[in-house]
Amino acid sequence: MLRTIQTAVPPTILYQDKARDVFGAQPGLTRLGQRLINTSFDSAQISTRHTAVTEFTTETVAENPLFFDAESGLLLSPSTKERNEVFVATAPGLYIESAQKALDACPDLGPEDVTHVITVSCTGFYNPGPDYQLVRALGLRPSTQRYHLGFMGCYAAFPALRAAKSFCEADPDSVVLVVCAELCSIHVRSSNDPDAIMGSALFADGAAAAIVTARPHSGAGLRLDHFETVLTPVGEEAMAWNIGDEGFEMVLGTYVPHIIDDHIIGALAPLLALDDSVGPDYADIEHWGIHPGGRAILDRVQKRLELSDGQLVPARRVLNDYGNMSSATVMFVLKDIMDENLSKESASGQRVCSMAFGPGLTVETALMTLDTGQRG
Repeated sequence: MLRTIQTAVPPTILYQDKARDVFGAQPGLTRLGQRLINTSFDSAQISTRHTAVTEFTTETVAENPLFFDAESGLLLSPSTKERNEVFVATAPGLYIESAQKALDACPDLGPEDVTHVITVSCTGFYNPGPDYQLVRALGLRPSTQRYHLGFMGCYAAFPALRAAKSFCEADPDSVVLVVCAELCSIHVRSSNDPDAIMGSALFADGAAAAIVTARPHSGAGLRLDHFETVLTPVGEEAMAWNIGDEGFEMVLGTYVPHIIDDHIIGALAPLLALDDSVGPDYADIEHWGIHPGGRAILDRVQKRLELSDGQLVPARRVLNDYGNMSSATVMFVLKDIMDENLSKESASGQRVCSMAFGPGLTVETALMTLDTGQRG
């Protein structure tokens, strides 16, 4: 049972129209680059994002700017090392804040009950890492088993939740803390490259923590029924995440939505085959937790699966309010679904199908069930 999902974001808010104007005013842009910036930012269906880079707010002028010089309006080009140092300084707070919120949301569980910690990130590295820091900061037992999933991309929450489910199946007394934290904005830069422009228009920072356990519990939660992973036969070079000299470099080809459109039904088939109550017909699945990798991806998924506008509300709401926070994003979407439905007695037993996409092109899917904890 996934008992709770809690989130944390940096306090600095990035407004999409202001960010567009900053990126569009940079020297060295071609006319095509400027058009791509305007189109990418305006069509993203994002209003606000959160960033760990406080310099990106135009209200304050940093004494020694690293990313953005507000006086000149210039975006700067810090090295990968300098960007990673911002991750090391900022990410721990997000890991700890979201994890503490998750523990607080389960008053019957204390730090001493946590048996496993799984941390996730693809936007920075350090060691001792966030898994170690969570044990220390939250007062978990020194014997807590720790795992870190690094550099997997936007779909990484699913391998983490799948591992948590496996731990609980192996030992029903397990209590697994899963925390995803990403600082995507530390890697943005001015460029005429369409992939870099798309990343600047979409990506943001945030963290999400979940508690997964098989211990008996009378309250509400989300049952983790099945997980599947599928590699599409094409798309290996269409979505990637590489390390450059001036930050990590995203590859997000314009053909990605088309690949998802062509292969999403086939990618769902192995998951649906695992559950006799669903089978190949997914029309009776009430809730869809789609990773909002971008507006075009959501549009393609909705059209191909013939989902209603209402079923895409959680994903589009997260995209509008937070942007794409890589691995943490789908957790925000699942939290939205849980918050909207677990207080409704009628929602008990309703199914949730969730999916995320990442390098490879990898499609991770999950089938879950809402449990309101109300027994008739």
